[in-house]
Amino acid sequence: MKLASLPGPGPDGRLIVIDRTVTRGLEVPHIAARLQDALDTWTDVAPRLEEAYADLNEGAGFPIDSSQFIAPLPRAYQFLDGSAYSEHMSVIRQARGAKLPDGYAEVPVIYQGTGAPMMGPRDPIIVPDKEGLDLDFEAELIVITDAVPLGASARQAERHIRLIGLLNDVSFRAFVPTEVARGMGLIHSKPLNAMAPILVTPDELGAAWVNAKASGRYKCEVNGVRIGELDPGADLMFSYAELLAYAARTRPLAAGTVLGAGAIANKDRANGCGCLAELRARQTLEGAAVLSPYLREGDRVTLAMYDAAGRSVFGTIDQTVVTQPTLN
Repeated sequence: MKLASLPGPGPDGRLIVIDRTVTRGLEVPHIAARLQDALDTWTDVAPRLEEAYADLNEGAGFPIDSSQFIAPLPRAYQFLDGSAYSEHMSVIRQARGAKLPDGYAEVPVIYQGTGAPMMGPRDPIIVPDKEGLDLDFEAELIVITDAVPLGASARQAERHIRLIGLLNDVSFRAFVPTEVARGMGLIHSKPLNAMAPILVTPDELGAAWVNAKASGRYKCEVNGVRIGELDPGADLMFSYAELLAYAARTRPLAAGTVLGAGAIANKDRANGCGCLAELRARQTLEGAAVLSPYLREGDRVTLAMYDAAGRSVFGTIDQTVVTQPTLN
């Protein structure tokens, strides 16, 4: 099943079920007016949403313009993000002469980021008009849950993964070292994130979803230049179920929790990078005299993931950087 959201009437938009080819859609206010409503009562409403999806794939519904889609979940109750790709962290730390934290491969690393509002897939990345923020994108795959109980095991948590999507985890790299050193988490380093326009249920991925990991070809470009073509399922240290179980160790997770595994990174360096920080770290280790720049005014970031047949799975995140004067 594929789901999206249209604008209005309020900040959470209107839920729309879309067909497999993303050409037709059905609004379903009689089932769930918003995606959050569906997540709150998923067990009850999912069969009815699936019926609408089946009808769409047989020709029901109305023609849609996917460029009108907003973030599918415009206000997430919480966004949790991991660092579950060892290649990403090891390369960046190696470039600055640091080691990986003790137990990095045995215990997940997760922080709580910005869940609301979520930028839409075509919204500009608005940056304060300041120098030296080191703006970066991070190509991530996310899962969205219904309510996960306190103390859920990985096997139990997997049953609460209801939807899968893509995220641009926007980062101001200049703030990271200072905020990490202060020991209380990331605030200024992590502004608003952007979601791809379409979410899918795990069964929609077929054989590409195995043991709570998703495979595919995740393409990252800046100004039309390839930065990476990555497989999010390769080299992932912890499954999304294991990450959820770790997050639920001391608290339940509300329906509408969004969880990422961090910037995607593959050990096969021919696949490129899922962010500019890793690209610059590799260039540093290779002795490059000039490093690739971070994002600047007017730069365009596009992120999309494709299945084995070359079809886009989640639609495209397509954002341009815009600076905004700082308020006095």
